[in-house]
Amino acid sequence: MTSHGLPLGASFFTAFLCILFGANAVAVKISLTGLGVFTTAGLRFGTAAVVLCLYAVCTGKPLAIRRGLFGHVFVLAAIFFTQLSLFYFGQAKTTASHGTLISNILPFMVMLLAHVFIPGETIRRQRILGLVVGFAGVAVLFLDNLAMTGDALHGDLLILLAVMIWSGHVIYIKKIIGNFHPLQITLYPMAVATPIFLISGYFFDDTMIGTINSPVVQAMLYQIFVTASFGFVAWNTMISRFGATALHTFVFIMPISGVLLGIVLLDEPLTVNLIGAIVLVVTGLILVNRTKAAE
Repeated sequence: MTSHGLPLGASFFTAFLCILFGANAVAVKISLTGLGVFTTAGLRFGTAAVVLCLYAVCTGKPLAIRRGLFGHVFVLAAIFFTQLSLFYFGQAKTTASHGTLISNILPFMVMLLAHVFIPGETIRRQRILGLVVGFAGVAVLFLDNLAMTGDALHGDLLILLAVMIWSGHVIYIKKIIGNFHPLQITLYPMAVATPIFLISGYFFDDTMIGTINSPVVQAMLYQIFVTASFGFVAWNTMISRFGATALHTFVFIMPISGVLLGIVLLDEPLTVNLIGAIVLVVTGLILVNRTKAAE
């Protein structure tokens, strides 16, 4: 067993999953070089919904939901469409490194909203330091000379707005999760949002399908099968076996993975502010999650 309460093999596998999730912003950035923003999202989540549906059928997971819950599904789909549209538009304008780091302040925003909207989810004093350090990392990132020029700054702001909406999405799910199987709450918003993405792509993407080359195809396959399908199933399987707290002690790996892969694969610049931001965001994640584990 490791210090996180996970067997050694499970620890390595959890770390591997975090690396895969961290690389997703790089895959999105590559796919947007050949596909429109809405088209990329529609193809990714439409195909992932089909894969998850097949997985549910093959494994006997429940697909039917009560009629009274359809309203929640449509609300989740609307939030899902909005947050992903903003994220993809933002990622088209800024670097994968910035997108990864800004996305990883999600736990801090969820913590703040949970403190306000969920009884018993009070922010304990020990977590405040992690919260402050994490947000300081994003502040440093926004002071980056690269981010303060033209479209890059707009991209960062769009991703920040997407993460704010995403955090509201998480809180909403926390409120209603008892009525759903976890697979349902992932599958149905994807399925409902997919035609909206594709219709939006037809009307609003400059070009729905432009350059189709090997990197674009590989990036799309990565998003569909590695993160949206395999990643979901693997992560939730690990949570069911070992608990969320044990797994979330590894989430600091995600921003490190995304930044390093953005630099290596996309030749993105490594600036002083970027280094400072990743140190602060990672430190904040470690402080918050170690505090959770200790409670």
